[in-house]
Amino acid sequence: MTTKTRETTIEADPNLPTILIVREFDAPRDRVFRAWTDRELVARWLGPRGLEMRIDDWEMGTGGRYRYASVQDGQEVASFYGSFHEVRPNERLVQTFTWEGAPDGVSLETATFEDLDGGRTRVSILSVVESMEIRDQILASGMEVGVNEGYEKLDEILAEA
Repeated sequence: MTTKTRETTIEADPNLPTILIVREFDAPRDRVFRAWTDRELVARWLGPRGLEMRIDDWEMGTGGRYRYASVQDGQEVASFYGSFHEVRPNERLVQTFTWEGAPDGVSLETATFEDLDGGRTRVSILSVVESMEIRDQILASGMEVGVNEGYEKLDEILAEA
């Protein structure tokens, strides 16, 4: 199987405590949105290669919540939790995101799903945190590895028939 990997952009506004992640996928918007919201699919692609994603709680829908953990060799490496504030199918997902290791660093994330020509989709995620310091800690954490490798795994899932 051949899977084309697209470039992911991760940008930090120099004047605001925000991170913008943009990525295009070679699949229609409804399939990409489903991969973002279906518990089993999320567990397959979220996070870096070499780690398993264990989903402990998943109540997808406006007002719902989630909790998941990255596991390596049977040991929990990191855990995350949050709330789904708005789920607008195939269009928009607004959620909080918190790493359990830094509970004061909660991020408000808005993901938008945009139709592109040729049955492709652009996903843009704007994350807003409380301070520039927290934003810089997130950027320095190595998060881009998990983002890039996770999206590569998502490409592979979306390429499946």
